[in-house]
Amino acid sequence: MNTLQRGLVASILASSLTGAWAQTSTSSGAADDWKTSNPCPSWVAAEGASEPASSQRWELTLSPYTLHWHSSPEHKPVVLGSLDSAAPGNRLCGLSLFSNSFGQPSTYVYVGQRWDGVIGNPQFFAKVTAGIFYGYVGQYKDKVPYNYKGFSPGIVPSLGYQLTPRDSAQVLVLGTAGLMFAYGRTF
Repeated sequence: MNTLQRGLVASILASSLTGAWAQTSTSSGAADDWKTSNPCPSWVAAEGASEPASSQRWELTLSPYTLHWHSSPEHKPVVLGSLDSAAPGNRLCGLSLFSNSFGQPSTYVYVGQRWDGVIGNPQFFAKVTAGIFYGYVGQYKDKVPYNYKGFSPGIVPSLGYQLTPRDSAQVLVLGTAGLMFAYGRTF
């Protein structure tokens, strides 16, 4: 797949995530319109569910550290930044940009579900996302399953603890690779 083809695939993925943005956003021309807009495709929202609070529509997640189950001299520090948009029914869509375990710039485009109050505690929550990774290429293409020219499917479960109404600590399970530790901030 050449650069032009990769760009086309990335554009298609991005437009599928943002295609519903204009349909679900009511534009008043105000600078804060983006806070109440919803870039998730309409099929992500649970039918009949209420809209998330506008103050809790977005979540920025940052991860400075990943623990690998098996360390390797090839492993590089993994740094991640994600932006999720909440959809009705505790569902979400998002985009993660990260450096993978081998120092390659990578992306994860996903949809998911969040469950609040797990383990009988209102501050604990669980999330599961599913989507497409891009970035495991060259000699590392076999480090993720079903990789085709850098693109591979992925499922990422996580467990979090709501520290404040806006701040959370999260642990993401990265399959057979390890655990990622992250901080989340909703706005």
